[in-house]
Amino acid sequence: MNLHEYQAKEIFARYGIPTPLGALANSAEEVRDAARRLGGDKFVVKAQVHAGGRGKAGGVKLVTGVDAAVEAASAMIGHQLVTKQTGAKGLPINKVYVEQPSPIARELYVSGLVDRSRERVVFMASAAGGMDIEEVAAHTPEKIRTVTVHPAAGLQPNQARELGFFMGMNKDEVKQFTNILLGLYRLLDELDASLVEINPLIVTTDGKVMALDAKLNFDDNALFRHKDIAALADPTQADPAELRAAKFDLNYVTLDGDIGCMVNGAGLAMATMDIIKLHGGKPANFLDVGGGTTAERVTEAFKIITSTGDVKAILVNIFGGIVRCDLVAQGIIQACKQVGLKIPVVVRLQGTNMEQGRKLLAESGLKITPVADLAEAASAVVAAAK
Repeated sequence: MNLHEYQAKEIFARYGIPTPLGALANSAEEVRDAARRLGGDKFVVKAQVHAGGRGKAGGVKLVTGVDAAVEAASAMIGHQLVTKQTGAKGLPINKVYVEQPSPIARELYVSGLVDRSRERVVFMASAAGGMDIEEVAAHTPEKIRTVTVHPAAGLQPNQARELGFFMGMNKDEVKQFTNILLGLYRLLDELDASLVEINPLIVTTDGKVMALDAKLNFDDNALFRHKDIAALADPTQADPAELRAAKFDLNYVTLDGDIGCMVNGAGLAMATMDIIKLHGGKPANFLDVGGGTTAERVTEAFKIITSTGDVKAILVNIFGGIVRCDLVAQGIIQACKQVGLKIPVVVRLQGTNMEQGRKLLAESGLKITPVADLAEAASAVVAAAK
């Protein structure tokens, strides 16, 4: 689960992480009130969307005067913001965050995340703040320093100081940075966050270290322990199809192809998408119905897959381990009839009662092609889509 910048900064404040003074506004008139409360004659107006790259896309404006702040907000609120992280459709801007500008001397980068390969929390820091960290990692990896946190000991002050001095901070700045990093670690640990990122972390002209931006992601599987965090979710920032899928415990991600994929198991989903690409097709989605596949879930999966209108064919790839293939076949037939499916469906069933399942599909009288081999299935569905 992602949070908006203003929400992340509110949580930062609870952990002693300094941020510039700002105020949230849901309309242009609220921007006027917010700017007057903040005072001064210069303001930064920031679109609140769940995506990075806002500045390059026109979602962050430095303006002079209250009227200019209102004008900038009017150009954002109610419109879509398209960045390299949103896709072509963009995300809706429903609110903006108005901040006092900061006198920036240096822009730095720091993040903390759960590294599953190491089974540890790691912190990364770089003096190349304000830039795409992926670009820095790809072209100048020596500009990034990483420390690994042992879960029994927690983040140690000396590890924070190592990162601070690596970024060229002086003694006083390192002291401030150490307090910030220790706060970030407590946040990660106590709130089950999967990622915290500050880009940029700034050093002001008067030597203060603070978070100019804030990004927080949380582990969905731990939200039952954090009802207050779960309540901060903004459904307007999520794909409607993904929200609908979540209600039925379906793991769904929209992609930009024209071949729908329905599988049981995340690993099988990845393999299915790969083999579709190998045969010249483009997956339209990632849809994992899970191990306990039922007719109802299969029906809902078909409805979701076909809801966009871009899907020209569907590949169902099911391994019948926990679930029987004949029951899956019955669910597919029921789903096709209920949805009134017009597009071709290729089904590959492997596992328990797979022969019975294929026989049911072949005799259904529907536009369903049962196959045994995965490569054959991929070739058939790509041909059907074309």
